[in-house]
Amino acid sequence: MSTPKNLQPFEVTPIGIIYSCFKEKFAAPRQPGLVPAALAQIQLHSPYNQADTVAGLEKFSHIWLTFMFHQTAQQGWKPKVRPPRLGGNKKLGVFATRSTFRPNPLGLSLVKLESIDIRNGVTLHVSGADLIDQTPILDIKPYLPWVESVPSAKSGFANDDQVLQLPIYYSDQAHRVLSSRPDLIALIEQVLLHDPRPAYQQNPERIYGCHIADINLRWQVGLDHIDVVEISQ
Repeated sequence: MSTPKNLQPFEVTPIGIIYSCFKEKFAAPRQPGLVPAALAQIQLHSPYNQADTVAGLEKFSHIWLTFMFHQTAQQGWKPKVRPPRLGGNKKLGVFATRSTFRPNPLGLSLVKLESIDIRNGVTLHVSGADLIDQTPILDIKPYLPWVESVPSAKSGFANDDQVLQLPIYYSDQAHRVLSSRPDLIALIEQVLLHDPRPAYQQNPERIYGCHIADINLRWQVGLDHIDVVEISQ
């Protein structure tokens, strides 16, 4: 079947931006909802930042975010990709994955709506976000569990996320930082226990690092525990 001649490209305008605790792709959750301690704020742009646009949204507990993969959009798309969850060796069709390298670099994320602030424009406070800081938001829709939840659905290769059943130990330096920043503990532990490492990286000597919230986090994953080596600000 040929492409219809009247199918013309069209522009999409971001309606807002999200400010997230995840400053880079590495260590951001693979899916939304895995890290409930991940708080974020969505600020709507003009002319969408008026109370009328969100009237009634406060009655919903969760919302869908349509967003743009802004950091990889210029790299184009690939018909087959290597999902990190499969060890980076097996290729699958792009439409069988949630890869960022798509014909149209769009993503969909389900987050919990914590509150709405309309005192100065419109800011949505959400949790469980898996988006990188300053990701453009293209649309917001309420989540309808009675029609959008399908418990019997199959999930292909993406089965339930495997959580590391390992204790987390903190260095003396990390303990000192967290003594004054206890708000970071839940975020750090939820991120590490969902194991952001690619499946092919299992070296217990390797030190990993990422920038989340306002800290730089460095850790190791051993055979029977996780070591938080350093937390710097």
